Amino acid sequence: MLEVLTVVGARPQFVKAAVLSRFVQRSEWRDRVHETLVHTGQHYDENMSEVFFREMEIPKPDVNLSTGSGTHGKMTGQMLEKLEALMLERRPDVVLVYGDTNSTLAGALAASKLHIPVAHVEAGLRSHMMAMPEEQNRKLTDHLSTWLFCPTQTAVENLAREGKPVGNAVSATADLPWVGNVGDIMFEASFHYRPQALARAESLLNSLPSQFFLLTIHRAENTDDPARLAAIVQAINAQTETPAVFPIHPRTRKILAERGLSFAPHVHLLDPVGYFEMLALEQRCEFVVTDSGGVQKEAYFFGKPCLTLRDSTEWVELVDSGWNTLVGADAATIAAGFSNLKTPSEAPNLYGSGDTAYQICQTLLGGR
Repeated sequence: MLEVLTVVGARPQFVKAAVLSRFVQRSEWRDRVHETLVHTGQHYDENMSEVFFREMEIPKPDVNLSTGSGTHGKMTGQMLEKLEALMLERRPDVVLVYGDTNSTLAGALAASKLHIPVAHVEAGLRSHMMAMPEEQNRKLTDHLSTWLFCPTQTAVENLAREGKPVGNAVSATADLPWVGNVGDIMFEASFHYRPQALARAESLLNSLPSQFFLLTIHRAENTDDPARLAAIVQAINAQTETPAVFPIHPRTRKILAERGLSFAPHVHLLDPVGYFEMLALEQRCEFVVTDSGGVQKEAYFFGKPCLTLRDSTEWVELVDSGWNTLVGADAATIAAGFSNLKTPSEAPNLYGSGDTAYQICQTLLGGR
């Protein structure tokens, strides 16, 4: 029996972890893999209620470390201390982490110090902006990991350019890791949940214009920079041809008010929405304008072109294929992006075939 301790710290990571957690509960895997799900408590989310876990078919965490919020150093340090104690108690065979949060790095660090192999899902992603905490977390985690589960071939190539040596799954170590493209686990999640999403969001969709584009803005590089945020608002207000739907976080709404910024009437502001509602909006919209990494991908999953309000992206294959256009936070560049927006004629297979959980389990089990 392979004992896996999975570390998550935010709601999106629970959605990713749910794919693997559901998979190992199948009868043919239940006697081969046992998972302990640990929530660091990095993000308190009042929407993560009993209903959230039930509707999303997500197992509730076996352990909640209740770390709470704070500075990056404080949070990571507290999580590191608590995770180390838990790993000493549980002694798992593998510690599995997702993505690029402080929880990801803390889980990888704690395991590495205890010589417990680390498996990193979504390895190899690079924005090439080390000022981003996410870039720091993902790069450090990659270099501590024994198994690097890449979502794209681009991610595999990023690791090769960094000189990452490659071993095989059975004898892999942190010095000679296994590196492979297993596809994107969020692609698998979107396939699982999309049949339910439209039905569950029917009342929301009925209250919106029949045609709209989906807008999301939440990254600190945009919300905390007065010039960038003002330019984005100016550009969105100027695009009146298609209404916008913007699920806005309370923090972003507060910042807009403090700076005297407001959106034009064609921008419909919503309170934050859940995962099902977000999938439904992505399915129903005409196109997407976002600064979110995950939403860029989900736009592609649903065949929607995307304008990204960032200067770089870790999902470069979307830009290369013409499905994503980087427009930064310059009003003129954003306007040009709207004017030139079109849906490409081809949609290459960028994110695998929807069997990521199976490939992860097979690789971790190796010769077992």
